[in-house]
Amino acid sequence: MSELETERSGQVAYVTLNRPESLNALTPALRDRLIDLLAQASADPAVRAVVLTGRGRGFCAGADLRGGTGTDAGAGSGAGSGSVSGVGSGAGAGPSSGAGSGSGAGAGAGAGSDAGSGSDTGSDAGSDAGSGAGSGSRHPGDVARLPGDVSRMLRQGAQRLIAAVLDCEKPVIAAVNGTAAGLGAHLAFACDLVLAAESARFVEVFVRRGLVPDGGGAYLLPRLLGPHRAKELMFFGDAVPAADAARLGLINRAVPDGELEKTAREWATRLAAAPTRALALTKHLVNTSLESDRATAFAAEAWAQELNMATEDAQEGLRAFAERRGAEFRGR
Repeated sequence: MSELETERSGQVAYVTLNRPESLNALTPALRDRLIDLLAQASADPAVRAVVLTGRGRGFCAGADLRGGTGTDAGAGSGAGSGSVSGVGSGAGAGPSSGAGSGSGAGAGAGAGSDAGSGSDTGSDAGSDAGSGAGSGSRHPGDVARLPGDVSRMLRQGAQRLIAAVLDCEKPVIAAVNGTAAGLGAHLAFACDLVLAAESARFVEVFVRRGLVPDGGGAYLLPRLLGPHRAKELMFFGDAVPAADAARLGLINRAVPDGELEKTAREWATRLAAAPTRALALTKHLVNTSLESDRATAFAAEAWAQELNMATEDAQEGLRAFAERRGAEFRGR
């Protein structure tokens, strides 16, 4: 069984994280495969939209701090013994269905409805640092690191994944089917449009483990919410239900659980019929606008329109307007 399922329906690529036993926590191999798929979607003219979702109860519980080694030198969760639990209910004493086992000491501050399993904070640094040999329990301080190791792992891991979503030349829809925590939440927030099932939760879980938010969180959240709201989520680490996430502007829409897949397909189908290059240029303008002054933003807009006017879709759009008919865009 593949841990990353792909399906092509028309001109939409559907990508499904398929590690339901760990709430789709990302191993390094799974993360790198997802990065590759996004790059392929950018380059493939037959793909005009991407939908990213998860299998089972979780969308993505962050990075897999186990790495399948049976040793956890990352920032465990839950009080007491048992396997590492992702965004647990606070008790954290029972075994999880994730890979490996260990004592997993940590601060399982609980959001009762977020009974996650098998993963933790979403920190690639914790995941990679926790992959040492041995079968007993270990603590973060026991892992020998050289200066620069953690930052390098983040640059090459979590940050590279978020950049792959932001830089994808096709619109990416996140269909958040369940818990999105740590890096998993940031993976959703980096997407161009975010739909979530009403039962889904978003958790800035890093503070529960004594960690700094990574995977682009301190970049993404202030741009979505403003600094005060972003700090509230990151300082407290409380679970945010999908309805509240929509109200805050973290996501586009919360929909009934049974309608998530249908709505995502409808949105993706509309995007796949849109002028693809114009969408790519629009995405670039919006993503860079908050770092630009007015003169730079205006210059980028003019440059983007200049490039876009050379596309077949722009010419088709103008012809359709003149001929008073609907445009038929081909993504070129």
